[in-house]
Amino acid sequence: MSLIHKLLPTTVVGSYPVVKSPSLRSLLDPLHSAVETAVSDQLAAGIDIISDGQVRGDMIEVFARALPGIRDRRVVSTVMPAAKPITVADTAYARSRHRFVKGILTGPTTLAHGLQVATPSYRDRADLALDLAQALAVEAKALQEAGITLLQIDEPIFSTGTADMEAGKRAIEVMSSVVQVPLCLHVCGTLADIIDDLLHMPVAVLDFEFSGTSYNLEVLSRKDLGEKLIGFGCIDSSDPAVEKVSVVKKRIQAGLEVFDPERILIDPDCGLRMLSREAAFGKLKAMVEATREIRVEFPSSTSPAGSSKAPGPWR
Repeated sequence: MSLIHKLLPTTVVGSYPVVKSPSLRSLLDPLHSAVETAVSDQLAAGIDIISDGQVRGDMIEVFARALPGIRDRRVVSTVMPAAKPITVADTAYARSRHRFVKGILTGPTTLAHGLQVATPSYRDRADLALDLAQALAVEAKALQEAGITLLQIDEPIFSTGTADMEAGKRAIEVMSSVVQVPLCLHVCGTLADIIDDLLHMPVAVLDFEFSGTSYNLEVLSRKDLGEKLIGFGCIDSSDPAVEKVSVVKKRIQAGLEVFDPERILIDPDCGLRMLSREAAFGKLKAMVEATREIRVEFPSSTSPAGSSKAPGPWR
């Protein structure tokens, strides 16, 4: 599978610092300017597959406040799909600025664990996650219609040991069954205890952190990843210091010792929302420059635009 026919495409996990600026439109939508800034900064940094910046709120709140059946982060009745799309407007704006955009949804299991269940409608959080998956599947279809290149599902709860992984898989299957666009599963944290479960998830891309949790590379090196692509987190999202290009390049090169270059997407470990704008932009610039330098070492591997050349197997 090739997403954009480019070697080592760069992308983001999603969130970006919220930067508001006064404008006439801000009177009607105070956060639209933050979306514009997030998109503009990603383009200026040279990111290949951008996001809308996820500036509307934290990953639980942005969906919880829009889904019927949830009030103040409490599940009070059966969860239903939102009356109108939740993330599509911002994603469509990003799509108007750039050809390649990823849509991003909080995963149903993470969302279920971020809510208080205050209704007998659900036996447990695994049961709730299935209805959340049905509701999010409607959003997924709307994002696909908006022209996204990739749909990312964020499930940070998977690495904590508190989630029912089989139920989590069933929830993701609900979403994957309604869209044709490739799915990416982002899971932060350590992978040793869950990697076998993750390898059976119905997604095209597995996105992990490797700079903050370098042991993950050793874990993956012992596994057969089949046809899945890897989102290779090479920027430490928790550190406000901007990495030197040489440091990022060394991290990517370590990944290339394990993975075929035609099966890697380059991105930060996690979202950059908690950093300053200057730090977030600097990190993206360093990541892009490091990737550009490495691409020079693989000139014969790059597939031209429109090529049907299939990527090579895992090493």
